[in-house]
Amino acid sequence: MTPNYDRIPELALDWHRQGNGAALATVIETWGSAPRPVGSQLVVSGEGEMEGSVSGGCVEGAVVIESIDCLEKGEATVLEFGVADEQAFAVGLACGGRIRVLVEPVGRVIPVEMLEALVDARAAREQVAYVVNPETGARRLVTGQGDALEAEIAERFRTDKSGFEGDWFIGIHNPPLRMAIVGAVHIAQALVPMARLAGYDPVVIDPRPAFGAEARFPGETLMEDWPDEALAAYGLDPRTAVVTLTHDPKLDDPAIRAALGSDCFYLGCLGSTRTHAKRVERLREAGFSEAQIARIHGPVGLDIGAQGPAEIAISIMAEITSRLRKV
Repeated sequence: MTPNYDRIPELALDWHRQGNGAALATVIETWGSAPRPVGSQLVVSGEGEMEGSVSGGCVEGAVVIESIDCLEKGEATVLEFGVADEQAFAVGLACGGRIRVLVEPVGRVIPVEMLEALVDARAAREQVAYVVNPETGARRLVTGQGDALEAEIAERFRTDKSGFEGDWFIGIHNPPLRMAIVGAVHIAQALVPMARLAGYDPVVIDPRPAFGAEARFPGETLMEDWPDEALAAYGLDPRTAVVTLTHDPKLDDPAIRAALGSDCFYLGCLGSTRTHAKRVERLREAGFSEAQIARIHGPVGLDIGAQGPAEIAISIMAEITSRLRKV
């Protein structure tokens, strides 16, 4: 289940439709050791309900009050707060900082149709940017090419960072991260909980019932189809990582071919250097280009001398993170 703090636009739309009113508060700038990153959001209803966070708790009360005032007036406002050193320690920071928060009522400031389009794009796992000029109040959604800030927005999608480009604040809404793990082996048992801790929604794919058993992966999503069929149904996109762990070409190769034909951001394959060399030869014979094959991280994981399933899983998560952030 998606936690509420990941569903702020959806909650804002729900509350507005229910007649309770809703204001979206968004961190648009930070200085120093700010409690929450730029792009963090809080939604406030006309009845004082709130979900999300724009700080570690030190300014939420003030934001709620200002948001209700904005709802009554039907106006947007920009709030600025300083987090003193003594307050910073209370919310887990070493020192203080400052934040600017943009508050926008739904309906009279953010058009309902625009919020609906944002929510629909998020539900469809589309990358969408909410672009607003806090000074003029001009705002738009960007989901594709042709925008004046297209290059800047594309880079912010890649780095997953909201922020200002000139006078325009760009709020990035990337789809949640996912991980498709092919092979319900011991490494997968260690990798799945690590992936969840890192913010991924993992799925384990293995047509062998003895491996992909509920008892081995309690509460996790398991797919017993052949990997290529499972990945086709799952859908691969730029926010998805694929990891193959079976060592069996009958299972790994169809998954690899499916991943190479997609725009998933990471493809890692378990196996020794010798095993990977044989894999590369099979892919060449199947007609894959050198550029496509070069996308494969094999042997999978950073070379940290990992031993045993848990350490190998750590090396895989580290490499995936490095690829995601392009370190």
